[in-house]
Amino acid sequence: MQTDILTIKEVSAYLKITEKTAYRLTAEGKIPGFKVGGAWRFRKQEIDAWIDERMKDSGASS
Repeated sequence: MQTDILTIKEVSAYLKITEKTAYRLTAEGKIPGFKVGGAWRFRKQEIDAWIDERMKDSGASS
């Protein structure tokens, strides 16, 4: 079974932001994530969809 679950460290590296920024954006509900035992986790598919949505909103995908 392939899982594409990222930790906060992995998602911050993937997005090229600091872990502190990733925590803040996640806590504010701006990045899609969920908690497991108090630790944030992210589905790579959802992060990719979130990026695509941001690009569409900004017109960057045209």
